[in-house]
Amino acid sequence: MLVDSHCHLDFPDFVGDLDGVLARAATAGVGYMQTICTRLRSLDGVIALAERSERLFCSVGVHPHHVAEEPEPVTPEALLARAKHPKVIGLGETGLDFYYEQSPRGQQEASFRAHIEAARRSGLPIIVHTRTADTETIRIMREEAERGRFPGVIHCFTAGREVADCALEFGLYVSLAGILTFKNAGDLREVVRGLPLDRLLVETDSPYLAPVPHRGKRNEPAFVPQVAAALAALKGITAEQVAQATSDNFFRLFSKARRQASDTQ
Repeated sequence: MLVDSHCHLDFPDFVGDLDGVLARAATAGVGYMQTICTRLRSLDGVIALAERSERLFCSVGVHPHHVAEEPEPVTPEALLARAKHPKVIGLGETGLDFYYEQSPRGQQEASFRAHIEAARRSGLPIIVHTRTADTETIRIMREEAERGRFPGVIHCFTAGREVADCALEFGLYVSLAGILTFKNAGDLREVVRGLPLDRLLVETDSPYLAPVPHRGKRNEPAFVPQVAAALAALKGITAEQVAQATSDNFFRLFSKARRQASDTQ
């Protein structure tokens, strides 16, 4: 049984099709999903969606694209207050995006640090987005780790080996999405080949980044097996071994989430 550790089921792409999405995921062997919050004002809807199934969890956080849209600066206190809901198992997604740079860099960094502090206080993992910001992401993680360790995952990993090594050094995990299957992702595959299996997760980041052979379609959790298969091929192991390892890793990291009794027997 697989876990889609990162998807966006509250996005308009899924309106009117959530039951179908969940049914197709179950048929594909995807037992659990985490739907990710990107704006604080969206959290109520994200939680309501997660409450529709015992196999759905969610996070609370502000994507770096949307930091400048928040009426008040993002604070650890605001995140922690909202993270008390039983369905909220993670913080984010947060981090740095200097590719699109839709929010000022200073505001992105301040929000990133607020999420890290909330993770440090609560033990809930941060979900880190980093794009075209390897150096700055490493700097912030090192500075914050000196103040105290925090759990987390680099989601939809596409960065260089230095980011992966920094994450592993501080106990974070690395999550892989459909990009792993893309023809032009040879450099990424070389990095992933050297990463330890016990620190890897899989995800779709749906509705984006549909894996081969679904490129060009709306992505959805039912497609996460293609990511797992690509990872299995890189590691020279079976897809079943990848499913077992990445699912165990998910529940180890997101320890507030609970498996159904039927899945632990």
